[in-house]
Amino acid sequence: MTDWPLRLLVTLILVWIIGGEFLRTLPGDLLWDFGSFVASGRAAAQGLDPYGIHELTFHVSIAGFDMWNPNLNPPISALLFQLFDGGDVHQTFRIWRMISIAIYVATVLLLFDRYGATPLTVLWVFALAGFWDTLLLGQIYIPLVFMAVAAWLLLERRQHIAAGILIGLVVSMKPNVLVWPVLLFLAGHRPAPIAAAITAAVVSAVPLLVYGPDIYGQWLSLVAGDGSRAVFLTNASIAGFAARAGIPWAGLPLSLALLLGLALWAVRRRPGIERASGFALLAALLASPLGWVHYTLFLLPLLLSRWHHPEIRLAGLMLCVPVPMVLARMGAPALDQLTLGSVYGWALLICVGSLVADRWRQAVPSAQAGRISGRPGSAADPAMPATMATATEPVARPASTPGA
Repeated sequence: MTDWPLRLLVTLILVWIIGGEFLRTLPGDLLWDFGSFVASGRAAAQGLDPYGIHELTFHVSIAGFDMWNPNLNPPISALLFQLFDGGDVHQTFRIWRMISIAIYVATVLLLFDRYGATPLTVLWVFALAGFWDTLLLGQIYIPLVFMAVAAWLLLERRQHIAAGILIGLVVSMKPNVLVWPVLLFLAGHRPAPIAAAITAAVVSAVPLLVYGPDIYGQWLSLVAGDGSRAVFLTNASIAGFAARAGIPWAGLPLSLALLLGLALWAVRRRPGIERASGFALLAALLASPLGWVHYTLFLLPLLLSRWHHPEIRLAGLMLCVPVPMVLARMGAPALDQLTLGSVYGWALLICVGSLVADRWRQAVPSAQAGRISGRPGSAADPAMPATMATATEPVARPASTPGA
């Protein structure tokens, strides 16, 4: 942005969002998702089903949507959530909120140290809908985002094993992020995915030793029967789009097509780590049955590394639309839900389009330079096919250079 009136307008909007969201998320009587987590840990400790409906399980009831919101995280969470049940639950919720804020600030500082900061980007990271809704609900995304961001930065520094361990920890709590190490593996970047697989396997084995195999059956049973949740407007995935369009059956084949297409691309093109990671994180949200807006925080390194692209700034601002404004479209006509109600999903698709457009952006200057210089592979030198000159991925920048 170079036009100061536009900058001023965006600044005022972001400040307004931050102020409104701060007031909305102040602690109150409701325990939200945090209550479901405490209930899950408590049930596991008492030998009950941690994926059942219990006293503190959160119940969601708004226009066009009414259902219970139990813990949907893998069985390792049933052990971890017992840490939340050590005293007054409301006080623990407040403490968890402050811990989440502190970890988010640390995450942002890591990213600003790597990619730089401007007044607008500082406001932007604290205006994101995923950040504020995570605080409101008492969700667990922010520590996982910190690990994912640290893994991204470690991959840039070629510290693959450390990065893989962090990715494995994230995958053990959020299995849809498995797309990331798988795509890296297919692209030929093997050490980090192997470390991630070992880490995730070890962590996932702990509940088996403590509770036995039944706990995985309980979790899978809940997840398999949870398809009706896809229509909720904070779900930015392809399944969410399909459910709102009245064709929920199309969500799975479209998601599988996306994953298969990326897998073939990774095997054939062997993209660099940064490019493969960007596509993988976007696919982890889009191809997941439930790609909540909170997951968009995992895209922070991708967005900040590409902030110089206008379409990325647009997508970033779309991800700041407050959740209440989106949920106001619940129960509205399908077209309304597919447009304004799906703003987070459209932001993800814009990001995908930006990554896809990179190849075109690289090819146009190369072709223009070729016509002038007559280098091999250009229009002035037809001896070598032009596709050979443009088939390679861009060389990854060293960690000390700004932007991507």
